[in-house]
Amino acid sequence: MNRPSPLPAQPSPGNLSKDLVAGLVVFLVALPLCLGVALASNAPPISGLIAGILGGIVVGILSGSHTSVSGPAAGLTAVVAVQIANLGSFEAFLVAVILAGAFQVILGIARAGFIASFIPVSVIKGLLAAIGVILILKQIPHLVGFDADPMGDKTFRQADGENTFSELARALSYIHPGAMLIGFLSIATIVAWDKVKFLKRLPVPAPLVVVLLGVAFSQLFRSFGGMWVIEPSHLVAVPVTSGPMDFMKSALIFPKWEILGNSAVYLAAFTIAIVASIETLLNIEAVDKIDPKQRITPPNRELVAQGLGNILAGLIGGLPMTSVIVRSSVNIGAKAETKISAIFHGVLLLGCVVFMPGILNLIPLSALAAILLMTGLKLASPKLLKQMWGEGRKQFLPFIITVLAIVFTDLLIGVLIGLSVSIGFVLHNNARRPLRRIMEKHATGDVMHIILANQVSFLSRASLESALRDIPRGGHVLLDAENTDYIDPDVLDLITDFRDTTSKALDITLSLKGFRDRYIQIEDNIQFVDFSSRELQLELTPERVLKIFRDGNERFVSGQRLARDLGRQVAATSSGQFPMAVVLSCIDSRAPAEIVFDLGLGDIFSARVAGNIARSKVLGSMEYACAVAGAKLILVMGHTSCGAVNAAVDLLAANKRASEATGCVNLDGLIEEIQLSINPATLKTEDAWKDGEKAAYANEVARVNVLRTMKVIRERSSTLDQLVIEGRIVIVGCLYDIGTGKVDFFQSAVSSAVPLSSALAKLV
Repeated sequence: MNRPSPLPAQPSPGNLSKDLVAGLVVFLVALPLCLGVALASNAPPISGLIAGILGGIVVGILSGSHTSVSGPAAGLTAVVAVQIANLGSFEAFLVAVILAGAFQVILGIARAGFIASFIPVSVIKGLLAAIGVILILKQIPHLVGFDADPMGDKTFRQADGENTFSELARALSYIHPGAMLIGFLSIATIVAWDKVKFLKRLPVPAPLVVVLLGVAFSQLFRSFGGMWVIEPSHLVAVPVTSGPMDFMKSALIFPKWEILGNSAVYLAAFTIAIVASIETLLNIEAVDKIDPKQRITPPNRELVAQGLGNILAGLIGGLPMTSVIVRSSVNIGAKAETKISAIFHGVLLLGCVVFMPGILNLIPLSALAAILLMTGLKLASPKLLKQMWGEGRKQFLPFIITVLAIVFTDLLIGVLIGLSVSIGFVLHNNARRPLRRIMEKHATGDVMHIILANQVSFLSRASLESALRDIPRGGHVLLDAENTDYIDPDVLDLITDFRDTTSKALDITLSLKGFRDRYIQIEDNIQFVDFSSRELQLELTPERVLKIFRDGNERFVSGQRLARDLGRQVAATSSGQFPMAVVLSCIDSRAPAEIVFDLGLGDIFSARVAGNIARSKVLGSMEYACAVAGAKLILVMGHTSCGAVNAAVDLLAANKRASEATGCVNLDGLIEEIQLSINPATLKTEDAWKDGEKAAYANEVARVNVLRTMKVIRERSSTLDQLVIEGRIVIVGCLYDIGTGKVDFFQSAVSSAVPLSSALAKLV
């Protein structure tokens, strides 16, 4: 499950400046959201700020995420409000927060974060789009100066009895001209910053300019008086303290431990832990999707970080926290490079709340609403809707149902509805099938071959994602759908996302096979060479060719042969041949060199003659193969249970010629060549051999015959001998065991051959 994440950006002045600017932008957005979530939860306003501070500093330090920002979550407001009421006081509720944090730590240690891999992409994209829609709908009232509902409230049904749409209708009747003008000027500023080239190049981010202009216009309108004055109810409202000591005395709230005797606190803790953990896992999956560098957040580490943050929050009076998609989206939009931005936003919250709350209270809510509204437009873009529609109803329906469910309920309920719809599609169409993974060693490098099952359901997404995560940076992976009849749209989305984004971020080469004509968005694309081309032949050394043969036989024995597109090889080799080696092997039907060494079309010149002997015509072919066509290796391959060798042994023992015994008039010269590798003194009569002794003897003769053929090649061909001396080719011998499929290679140069065994010495 641990795909190597792109390397985090290394600390540098450039990165640090980007992170500090991004942290400042996130701070400006987080400030009213922390207060709004606290108000929506019926908790003290300062508790939201404490959660934001801890979420930035503590969780930011402990988290493995590069872009996620934690803090009090709108998705927990209903849960928090209910549990505060059930437990009787906020102090008692803090004990539940501590216990919930401890439970999250346990979940992280138990590696429960794996469930993040089972969240369908359609639901994650639905979550992002829904948050975008909610930001737009919820910020329009604040944009025009109607601030009856807290800015951090994201639920459809509000605490004041209104809902998202009735709030919009009410806002039209309570427009504040000053706030609305600041809001629309803020939107215009953000759009200009995104469209005008010289503004985009400025080091100052648009949100900061928006806030500064908002404060300036607010002060200007105050001098106008009348309806233009922006009252405190339309400004940020941070609790004002006179300094650090006053903040410690008046702001911090401590838990009421007596509640531990009430069983209700444990149920509350369990509820908070489960809801907060699910929301965190959902959010980090969503945040990783929109991270331009496609970095992966370790889910188990995130659960531990969130748990420790919640324990500390409960100890000093903070709300429970999660990873928050809104703040994280703003962080990514502000071009954050590392987690320093999240930490810095927490530091700013702490410093400003303690030392200069009065200045923060000058910021108009309509300016901040403009920032959030524009963030919402990016999350809920028409392009995303069109993309999901194009992926078919099985992908679009879970997506749009998730969006509508979140908008009309809340985040948790909406996601659960979306998951239910996705699971319904999965159970209707698929059953989980395993994947096969084979590491293939091609001549041009290693390729991880992933063979998809016949039916690839959404439930297979986790195993495929895990396999893709295991591909090392700079590696090569082949996804093979040749034998696949069905691939779930969610898995197709994973594959296209990996192809278009993740593989590029990780410098992974992706080859695809078997997708053509069945899946519109994915085309076959083999990006490795699985045959001997001119370029490959020129690059290869004799030693490298020998290794290719060794590796090929290992694959043949293990049954993990390379996936070769023979049709593609036919087309590629039709215009010329550039084999890497010439193989002199026996005519025996059980010893085809191309299969034994797992080779493809055009990889070798193959000369086959009974007993693998080197006569003049064979030598001429070898000379052409090496001196003209560029082959780097001559491999003489004998094999066990060789019919020609057995005949040579039997005929020599019986003192008969092959033509006499078989009637084959052209066989004598071939058998006599093999018999030169036999010492007649070691022969026995047919009835003198013990069980298995004759077969072992013949196999040793086959081995000696290979060694002799290697020697003959150099003695009878000055061309090949000179190529060996110059190091341009090597001559190698081997014996193929037809019983096991294994090949035993001999020393590559006869002059330095490994000494023969005593048994062989008696034969020669």
